[in-house]
Amino acid sequence: MLEVQALDLRLDQLAHRRRTLPEAAEVERLQSERKELEAAVVAAATKVEDLTREQSKAERDVEQVRARRERDEQRLQAGQVASPKDLENLQHEIESLTKRQSDLEDVQLEIMERLEAATAEHDELRQKLSEVESRLEATERTRDEAYAAIDAEAENVRRDRAEAAADVTDELLALYEKIRSQQGGIGAAALRQRRCEGCRMELDTSYLLKVAAAPPDEVLRCEECRRILVRTADSGV
Repeated sequence: MLEVQALDLRLDQLAHRRRTLPEAAEVERLQSERKELEAAVVAAATKVEDLTREQSKAERDVEQVRARRERDEQRLQAGQVASPKDLENLQHEIESLTKRQSDLEDVQLEIMERLEAATAEHDELRQKLSEVESRLEATERTRDEAYAAIDAEAENVRRDRAEAAADVTDELLALYEKIRSQQGGIGAAALRQRRCEGCRMELDTSYLLKVAAAPPDEVLRCEECRRILVRTADSGV
């Protein structure tokens, strides 16, 4: 019975170790980080695309104003305008177009700077995402290796447990399992030096006398914690 209990405790320890594996927690953290970075990369890429379109539009606007100004300057230089009033209007238009071109070039430069910054941010986020994906892949491998080792050990322990339980009656096993579920995983405990190793309480003398007088095959229960009490060579009775 004590061997079954020891093997069950080992199985509990392995299950707890599997549930609380640090690599598993790190995988979850990295998966969350990857998800956030993926969203950030998409947002950054969208920003780059929007600014690229803005830059193209700004370039077209500048080119249109430049072309119109150059045509007006060519007309002025060619002397194609004879009327003083028309000449004055043309000169005024050239001045307006020159200022308009300057303003548009400032806008174009500002968009270019924003695009460079957005592109740099996008590249940086992609690099971070790549690094996180590499770390995640490596951590998943480590986690899976640890899972495999735990599962292999657990399988061996379950096999040993089945062999040990074969020597215990079904009735006693059922009682043990019931107590074990109620008592934090410990359904049977050794009696050593007059003390139950389940609750660590020293048993009453009168009860110890009953233990000493009980037949070897009688199922005994600790009078304190009600766990199955297994007599040993150094029970103290």
